[in-house]
Amino acid sequence: MLKEAIYHRPKNNFAYSYDADTVHIRLRSKKGDLTHVSLLHGDSYILKDGIWVYDEEDMILAGSDMLFDYWMAEIKPAHRRLLYGFKCVSGNETVYYTERGFFDQAPEKTANYFNFPYINPADIFTAPRWVKDTVWYQIFPERFGNGDPRLDPPNTQPWGGKPEIDNYFGGDFQGVIDHLDYLQDLGITGIYFTPIFKANTNHKYDTIDYLQIDPQFGDEELLRKLIDECHQRGIKVMLDAVFNHSGYFFGPFQDVLEKGEASKYKDWFHIRKFPLQEGDKLNYETFSFEKNMPKLNTENPEVKNYLLNVASHWVKNFDIDGWRLDVADEVDHAFWREFRRTVKAIKPDVYILGEIWHDALPWLQGDQFDAAMNYRFVHAIVDFFAQRKITAEQFKQEITHVYHSYPIPINEVAFNLLGSHDTPRLLTVAYGNKESVKLSYLFALSSPGSPCIYYGDEIGLTGGPDPDCRKCMVWDEDKQDRDLRAFIQKAIALRKQIPAFGNSGSFAFADIHPELISYTRENEQEKLLFLINSSDTPIQADVPDVFMNAQNVWTEETHDEKTVTIQPQNFIILHKTMK
Repeated sequence: MLKEAIYHRPKNNFAYSYDADTVHIRLRSKKGDLTHVSLLHGDSYILKDGIWVYDEEDMILAGSDMLFDYWMAEIKPAHRRLLYGFKCVSGNETVYYTERGFFDQAPEKTANYFNFPYINPADIFTAPRWVKDTVWYQIFPERFGNGDPRLDPPNTQPWGGKPEIDNYFGGDFQGVIDHLDYLQDLGITGIYFTPIFKANTNHKYDTIDYLQIDPQFGDEELLRKLIDECHQRGIKVMLDAVFNHSGYFFGPFQDVLEKGEASKYKDWFHIRKFPLQEGDKLNYETFSFEKNMPKLNTENPEVKNYLLNVASHWVKNFDIDGWRLDVADEVDHAFWREFRRTVKAIKPDVYILGEIWHDALPWLQGDQFDAAMNYRFVHAIVDFFAQRKITAEQFKQEITHVYHSYPIPINEVAFNLLGSHDTPRLLTVAYGNKESVKLSYLFALSSPGSPCIYYGDEIGLTGGPDPDCRKCMVWDEDKQDRDLRAFIQKAIALRKQIPAFGNSGSFAFADIHPELISYTRENEQEKLLFLINSSDTPIQADVPDVFMNAQNVWTEETHDEKTVTIQPQNFIILHKTMK
C-alpha cells in the first residue's frame, strides 16, 4: 500500500454539502492500489464509555485518472454533523486513515478523525436551478444577423465576406430577433452574447461606455424587445462584462492620457509611471500586452463602485439572466465577492459565469461565481473525438480528473462549450469530419453541466483561429448542413425528454470495451448506457444484463441481444426504466 498517495482534506472537492441533508466524502489513492475502502462515520458527540460510536459504510470507486483512484460516499448525518475516517484495504494490508495519519486499528479518540462540523445552509454551493436544464447558444452579435442595415457602421461589407480583425458586416439586435424562432426550434433555452456595449472594434471587448449600447446593434428599446422576446420563448439572456480592462477610448483613460498625473482618474488604472508610453514601451498594465486594453484597478473604491453600478444597471433595468465575466481570473477575489452580493441582491437567480481556462475552484466556493467556462472539458473532447490525439483510456482519465476536481453541484452547472469566439471552429479542428463533430456534441449534451453551442457550429460553419472563427452566420438553408443540425437538435430534445440524459442523473464510465467510450447516466427512475465508437472499425461488445430488452432511444428500437456491434463513428444509447 502506497500511503503517500492516499489523500483527503475535509473541504472543497473532497468534502462538501450536496444539499441541506447530505455530505459527499471523497478519498484519493494510487491507481489500482486499494482494493476496498470503507468510511467510518458518526456524530462527534455520541460516545459510549468514552469511546466514539461510528458506523462503517463501503465507499464506491467513482473513477480513475492516469495516477489516482477516487472513492466516494454519500452520507446523511442525523444531526448535520459528521466525524469520519477511512478504512483502507490493499490485499492483506489494512490501515485506518484519519486527520492524524495512519493507524493499525481504528482510533478511539474523536480528536484523531476528520471533522465536518455542521451542514450550514449558507455554506451550501447553490447556483440557479434553471442553469442545469439550459442549453446555451453563443452569439457574436456582429456576425449573427443584419436585421436593420440603417444601423450599419461605415464601410460595412456584404454579408458572408471574409472576416478580418477590423471589418464589419452589420450584425445587430434585430438580426437576432428575426431568428429567435430558429433558435427555439433548435431547442435553445439560453443565449450568451459577447459584449454589446459601445466600443471601437467588431468584438467590443474594448469598452468605451459600459452604460451605452453600441449604436451598430440598436438602442435600449430594441434590447428590451430582444430580451422580452427571448423570455416569452423560455430563453434566458446572458451578457458579457469586461471588467478586467477597458478600451483605450474609455473616458477616464482618455482623461489620464490628456492630463497625466493631474487626472482624477490616474488611480483607476495600473500605471507604473508617467508618461504612459515611451516609444514602444507601455508604462501602464494592460490585458495581454494590448495597448488598447488598459487594465482597470478594481481595488480602487471609485472603480469598484462604477463597475458594480454597471452590473446592477443591466440586471435591474433590463432583467438579464446572467453575466459572463471576461478575464475573470485576473480580477481580485474581493471584487468578485462584492459583485456577487450586489447582483444577487437584485436578482437571486442570476447566473454568474467566469472566464477561467484553468483550475477554477478558488472562484467556486459559493461566494463568487456560479460556474466557469469548462475549457479542460472541451480540450479533452477535441483531443479525442475531433483530433484523435489521445486514446479512449486517456480521454476517460482526463474527464474523470476534471469531474473530481470539483464538487458535483459545480459540475452540474459548468459551462460546457465546444468552441467559442476565442477558438477555431469545431468542424475545422476535426479536419472536416462531421461524424467526429456529432460524437463530440453527443458526449457534451449527455454529460453533467450546462452545454453551449457556438453560433453556426450546428450547421457546419468552419473557421480557423480568430478572426476566421467569427464568420457570418449562414442563413441560406441550401448552404447549411441540415443533417448536422438535425442531429444536434435531436440530442438536445433527448436531453430535455429524458431526465437522466441531462443533469438529473449520476455519471460513471463503464468498463465494457477498451476502445469504446461507454458510460452510464442513472437516477432512481431510469438508467442509460452510452456506447460510442469513435474509431474507423466496427466494435463488438457485450451489453450488461440490466440493459437487455432496453430501448435504443436514438432508433426507438428494442434491444434484445447480448452482443452488439457499434459501427465506425457511431453509437448506441440504451434506456431502461427502473422498477
